Amino acid sequence: MQPHHDGSPLYVSEDAPALGDSVRVRVRIPHEFGPVSAVRTRSNPDREPRFTDASLVASASGWDWWEAPLEIENPVHGYRFLITRGDGSSVWLNATGLSRTETLDADDFRIVAHAAPPLWVRSSVLYQVFPDRFARSLAADSRPAPEWAIPARWDAPVDDVPPGRAQQFYGGDLDGAAERLDYLADLGVTLVYLTPVFPGRSNHRYDATSFEHVDELLGGDDALAQFAAAAHQRGLKVIGDLTTNHCGDGHEWFQAAYGHPDAPESEFFYWLNDEHTRYVAWLGVPSLPKLNWASAELRRRFIEGPDSVVAHWLKPPYSFDGWRIDVANMTGRYRDDDFNTEVRRIIRNTMVEVNPDTILLGESTNDAAPDFQGDAWHGAMTYANFTRPVWGWLSQPGSPSTYFGQPVGVIPSYTGRELVDAHTRFAAAFPWRVLQGTMNALDTHDVPRFGAHALPGAVPVAFGLSVTLPGIPVVWAGDEFGLTADDGEASRMPMPWHLLDAPIDDPTVDSATGATAAKVQTTYALYRELIRLRRDCPALNDGGMRWLHVGDDVLVFIREAAEESVLIVASRTAADVRLPFAAVAGWDAAHVLFGDIGIDLDPPGDEDEGSVRLRVDGPRFAAVQLLGVARG
Repeated sequence: MQPHHDGSPLYVSEDAPALGDSVRVRVRIPHEFGPVSAVRTRSNPDREPRFTDASLVASASGWDWWEAPLEIENPVHGYRFLITRGDGSSVWLNATGLSRTETLDADDFRIVAHAAPPLWVRSSVLYQVFPDRFARSLAADSRPAPEWAIPARWDAPVDDVPPGRAQQFYGGDLDGAAERLDYLADLGVTLVYLTPVFPGRSNHRYDATSFEHVDELLGGDDALAQFAAAAHQRGLKVIGDLTTNHCGDGHEWFQAAYGHPDAPESEFFYWLNDEHTRYVAWLGVPSLPKLNWASAELRRRFIEGPDSVVAHWLKPPYSFDGWRIDVANMTGRYRDDDFNTEVRRIIRNTMVEVNPDTILLGESTNDAAPDFQGDAWHGAMTYANFTRPVWGWLSQPGSPSTYFGQPVGVIPSYTGRELVDAHTRFAAAFPWRVLQGTMNALDTHDVPRFGAHALPGAVPVAFGLSVTLPGIPVVWAGDEFGLTADDGEASRMPMPWHLLDAPIDDPTVDSATGATAAKVQTTYALYRELIRLRRDCPALNDGGMRWLHVGDDVLVFIREAAEESVLIVASRTAADVRLPFAAVAGWDAAHVLFGDIGIDLDPPGDEDEGSVRLRVDGPRFAAVQLLGVARG
């Protein structure tokens, strides 16, 4: 029961204003907070403080709504609220919460005047496909394995030790993936993310030898065009994966430049000797030479204008709906060079010229916010605001963790409060609409699978948080089968499709994945139901968010919109929570959407304000639909 504001339509009249526009912002203050004599906004345009006065515009259901005008004077316009109590004391409200002392500008709420992302981003559910391991068509049998490959049967275990780590080759292809599009549509996902489809010298293809065509091992250009067309026919969108930080040492540009200082392509790379035989590589990996974005010619060929690589694959017949940029945080950065802002803006400008209804996601492993302020990236593929806090709360205590095959110690054990603190700290640094486009991934192809370390019964809780917290829910292919792996490379296992159709009581354990038919089919049903929850509830796509209860073992929050509200209970043990009756409205109309939960109402009486009791066995995830929020 604290004053609240976020970037959702309940509180901000326009989330995509132009510079100079006036936007109305509202703050919601509970009567329980005590008398309030004044509310003001404090902005910081051009780094100079500016205040506007708010007016009390409505009072409903135990809350007062204050509203103030805000002129958008910078492309990223920061603001906070100064709330003066009836006794003359004041508190600040910013994106991290309440503070009695002055706060950092970096923690302000933000409205972005840059071009807005497509509206479909807010309702997206992303599915990540690693082409070599997702599905294999009969046509793949006629393609000889490349010279670098170590061929493997589809039912063979993953070899996560070099050289197999990068060279084990299962032969999955785009035709095989196309045969599974009905499966993806039935699962309920809306956005398919393909890791690289360009030719390379590895199973992951992040070492591209060309950006001009699709790897023939995947079926070539025609297979990608047919896959994209078939996906679009089913209402699915498709995004590709580009490595703008590096290419492969077999890339045609690098081959032209290596040992040839006079070649035009020599300026595309960082060289360590005059002969151009020693060079800078990503993390020192020789097969991944780093790109030098000081080169205008590199920009022209790769990212700038209608003839660039970026533009080519957005056009028919491929018609990608966007890009995920690999190692976006390192792109354009080397020692005293920093072209990152220029590169990301050029990429987005090119995308807008070809098709503005596209999404641009960037990988940024840790604190992504400094680069993600709405000027280009629409959202981050990051781990700091969602993945690691959820792992800390819902993993087995003392679980060892690896990252890119390297041990990084034990996964920290978080309380619920620590999860919320970590999530709030990192999420608050994003503008609201960037947070909506940021990926809520439990895991990806680079890290261990969550299920390998999860507390018993925690998977529904964890994926429930993915689909209900602000951001894009993510399914890394195989998560919905309950697959487990202790390492990012080992997590790239072929999909055991046969278990989806096997008798559910068949006890046979799949030798490659360790899964059974019962585990695959039960987890699939869980994921399908939770994805439907996300897609069916407007409040989960564009609603605001308030924490209602934060305990060591149970969290309660609510997503709110004018049409509905959805209350979420996530627990790692059995829990019994009491909330003030006025914390939310519409208890009499409560409808359980997901999970088993007991709700006991104690309405306000003459001498008390009433309460609501929420009871769950644990671990448990539950979602309850309530009335929408009336602002007055």
